[in-house]
Amino acid sequence: MDDDLIETGDAPRSRYTKLPGKGFFYPDSLDDERAERRAREAIEGSEAVVIADGDADGLACAAMIREAYDAALDVGPFEDAVAARLEGESGSDEPDEPAADDEGEGDDDPLGDAHAESPVGLVSAGPYSIDTALERVEKYADDGIDLFVCDLCPDDYEWIAEPLTELADSTDAIRWFDHHQWDDETADAVGEAGVDLVVGESDEECTADVTLRSLDYAFDDRWAELAEVTRDHDLWLKEDPRSDDLADYSYWAGAEEYAAVVGAYGVDLPEAVRSFVAERRVEKEARIDLAVDRAVTHEVGDWRVAVTYGRCSQNEVAERLREAGADAAVIVKPAGSASIRGSDDFRHAHEVAGRVNGGGHPQAAGCKPDIYDDMLDYAHHWSTEGQACKRVILAAFEAVAEEVEAEASGADEAAAAE
Repeated sequence: MDDDLIETGDAPRSRYTKLPGKGFFYPDSLDDERAERRAREAIEGSEAVVIADGDADGLACAAMIREAYDAALDVGPFEDAVAARLEGESGSDEPDEPAADDEGEGDDDPLGDAHAESPVGLVSAGPYSIDTALERVEKYADDGIDLFVCDLCPDDYEWIAEPLTELADSTDAIRWFDHHQWDDETADAVGEAGVDLVVGESDEECTADVTLRSLDYAFDDRWAELAEVTRDHDLWLKEDPRSDDLADYSYWAGAEEYAAVVGAYGVDLPEAVRSFVAERRVEKEARIDLAVDRAVTHEVGDWRVAVTYGRCSQNEVAERLREAGADAAVIVKPAGSASIRGSDDFRHAHEVAGRVNGGGHPQAAGCKPDIYDDMLDYAHHWSTEGQACKRVILAAFEAVAEEVEAEASGADEAAAAE
């Protein structure tokens, strides 16, 4: 494939935001091979391993655990890398694409081996790759390590049961910190496997809060401040402008870079990092405007559901749509996934997502409907701005609305009977 076809280049924003980022077109087989190799290098010889979500919350937990183990990496080389990025010497110009942890990897890259340098290995994972991450730790870790899992919640215990059971026998301890909504059956099964599971209240704590209070270590005040500001964004409180800086930087930096920088500076990010974030936001804001302009609002039951499409920062788009009167927002992405965001009047995002191959929180969830069988389906998705995906998600909203209405009617009848 011609590189120009998947690069932004001089194409108008109205066109290239309808397509996925170039990482989408990278074969999964090659991506998996690279991820396997880097996981092995991070895990082998480590005294502890952290499996964490790659967002600001999960990576703050990783930084805390490294601090407790005196295993933080030297921040200097990462600051130099940020400065080089500002000068245009390296890095992606895609503000809506997460940084690859091996971006710029090569023999001449001073950070090419950063993932293998700390005695506390870091393995980034998402909610649908927890099993793969656990399998890699089981495969490459020495016996007797400490294992931490942070900011991740499995939808079903069965698909993590085998590697988790194996690791319970070979590790010294497994500690799992989270704040998502766990069903009792999954939580009980994880606990019975020998895991020390601590789950905070999803609407009161982020996982950094849980990690900070659960580790037996005397953290200084900057770590409590880091947890507080991380929570401000993760729970979408939006009371501290610094939380947007953390969230954006965690998205645009590699996991090792973010963990090293917030580990050294906390929320007081160095000037180079703040300049880098400000530079990336120019394009980010333009894409937010475009996604908001594309939105169409639907009446579903008692809810106003705004639905849009495109490469954009979904949380900010959802916030703008809520400000315009939507009770819930759906942002369908060119890669086929979708983000569902709620409000005080809509706390069923996880229920909607659960009907279309996803899950999450009452006011923030994600999904990827199982409707893409081949590249023709994706071509239709791009050319129609996700119409098929929008339809199945709106159908899920309608089903949840019917359930909520039935429950309310049942409650009214019970009250009247009394």
